Amino acid sequence: MKLTDQLTDFVNAAFAGIWVQTSEADEAEKEIVQHARQKKWKIAVWDGASGLRVPGNQAAAQPESGAGDPLAALRALPALANEKGTSLLVLHNFHRFLSNPEVIQTTFAQIVAGKQQRTFIVVLSPIVQIPVELEKLFVVIEHALPDRSQLERIARELLSDQPDDMPKGEDLKRVLDAASGLTRYEAEGAYALSLARSNKIRPEILTDLKAQALKKNNLLTLHRGKESFDDLGGLGNLKDFCRRALRPGCEVKPRGILLLGVPGSGKSAFAKALGNETGRPTLLLDIGALMGSLVGQSESNLRHALRIAEAMSPCILFVDEVEKALSGVGSQGDSGVSTRLFGTLLTWLSDHESDVFFVGTSNDISKLPPEFTRAERFDGVFFLDLPHAGERDAIWKLYRSHFAIPDNQARPDDSSWTGAEVKACCRLASLLDVTLHQAAKNIVPVAVTAAESVERLRTWASGRCLCANNPGIFLRDGAPQLKPARRVQRPSDN
Repeated sequence: MKLTDQLTDFVNAAFAGIWVQTSEADEAEKEIVQHARQKKWKIAVWDGASGLRVPGNQAAAQPESGAGDPLAALRALPALANEKGTSLLVLHNFHRFLSNPEVIQTTFAQIVAGKQQRTFIVVLSPIVQIPVELEKLFVVIEHALPDRSQLERIARELLSDQPDDMPKGEDLKRVLDAASGLTRYEAEGAYALSLARSNKIRPEILTDLKAQALKKNNLLTLHRGKESFDDLGGLGNLKDFCRRALRPGCEVKPRGILLLGVPGSGKSAFAKALGNETGRPTLLLDIGALMGSLVGQSESNLRHALRIAEAMSPCILFVDEVEKALSGVGSQGDSGVSTRLFGTLLTWLSDHESDVFFVGTSNDISKLPPEFTRAERFDGVFFLDLPHAGERDAIWKLYRSHFAIPDNQARPDDSSWTGAEVKACCRLASLLDVTLHQAAKNIVPVAVTAAESVERLRTWASGRCLCANNPGIFLRDGAPQLKPARRVQRPSDN
């Protein structure tokens, strides 16, 4: 819902205190001023540098003595009142002044009076910091990141002198995909930089700037690797499932997958290759980086990260080793932060309607509550077992070629190896300039070092998870077959 539409609803309902969370206060002000003129509302704007001003009135645009005094702006609000109309006072970064008791009390009085006078206080701020005295008087709305139509308009405005240089068709789609998730200012700067570098708007340059922008908030990371499914041996069923779920033109939005498996079986590598294979950016979400020192900050960071991911859709959202990231669920050791984060993530997984494909990996799903894997949170829960002989052949061929290992060199006994251990053997053989048999002496497979955990994991997954290699349910080799019970006739109670 647009900012102006939300603003209109709250003004019509006489909510005299409106807090707009925005990282682009100047753009939000332009939208509000333009909308106020269309609605014939009176409007004034205040900020700490220029003081109180009436937009469009050049005579009132010069800084005044005492311009940084917010009390003067608040006390001027009744003068804007119109018996038959509506008046707005827009305050930039007003949260900086709400530690002053006099400012708090004056704000309180003006909001209460504004319900009858139809005078409205509109705060523009990048964060929501409302004193407890005013919490019940403000409603909070969000100034959303630009959608694709707005991003396209920004590009057309920048190319107004050379409209023929505007990308078209699939080129335009790739440009808008790359620009999704940027603010208006960031998108305009990215377009300008692309024009300066290559004389046209290129999605690769936009992606570079997007990666830099994500580093600023430290909530999400844009994966820049070049992996593809060709770099992964086996996992045929999982690859086919994701290709079909993420095929272009499908009207049904996919939700995501959960990958359970032995360490080194390729879960993380698959998640990173999926984006390149399907033409979607891959965002890495580090739950640990979301943790904040203030009460509620961690949950706010997660919601903000999810909003960024939705703005960048279609995309892949990857959370590695999710059971470790949420290891505190159900305990009070961290004051319930992990439990609240888990609840926020569960709600989003069930309710989100954006084209964000969630990929979570886990080495031990038993550490997570059972509601995490229920239907409609994921499209499938897959188990990645130790590769079978045919898959190991493909993995050996892949890494022999990558590390220039001669084809005639004999392979060591690899019956219990994961794909990561095959790669390690080839890399060590190339690094140490030794044969594969000699390199294998430096490798102890995880199936040996963590034999009990691996067996317990395979036993749990049998009959519960989809098989990553072949269509259908995963069944552990040698899983006991259910036998019909002996029919025993028991004496009646009579």
